[in-house]
Amino acid sequence: MCYVINSSGGSETLVTPDFILILIKASMERVNYKKVTTVLILLLMFSLRASAPFCESLFITVTPPLNPYLPLMQAIGMVETMYDTLAYNAEEEAAGYFQIRPVRIKDYNRLTGSSYTTRDMFDYKVSEKIFLYFADRIGPYDFEKIARKWNGSGSMTTYYWNRIRELLPE
Repeated sequence: MCYVINSSGGSETLVTPDFILILIKASMERVNYKKVTTVLILLLMFSLRASAPFCESLFITVTPPLNPYLPLMQAIGMVETMYDTLAYNAEEEAAGYFQIRPVRIKDYNRLTGSSYTTRDMFDYKVSEKIFLYFADRIGPYDFEKIARKWNGSGSMTTYYWNRIRELLPE
């Protein structure tokens, strides 16, 4: 292996491994470590080629959005309908995955300016939107309060919450 060093005068110097050994021996005799180190660093700089790897690809990873309500939504879906998006309770006129009643739909429409109907509750995305609207008003980390208010009011909400809590991850 040979190295070519351009000096400041424009001339080129051919450097071989033997020449490097001679430089080291000569510098050891004079013991000028600063010059020896400088020369060795220069030689190494010329012998190494640094470059970025060639790549024509760009990788972009998409992270899914966080949904703090997901465990609660799954538990409510199991208790209310056993995950059936087409469930309908004729006695209460509750529809969809979250068993949303007409009074809740009317309240949502009044608060948001929407115009959803009971029939729209069979669309999971619509019923999820309505559930999340009311859950957000309570806050994302009080699952008991969200579940009990979702179910209604009174002593039966305690029973409802206990069923939900059993399905939530620890």
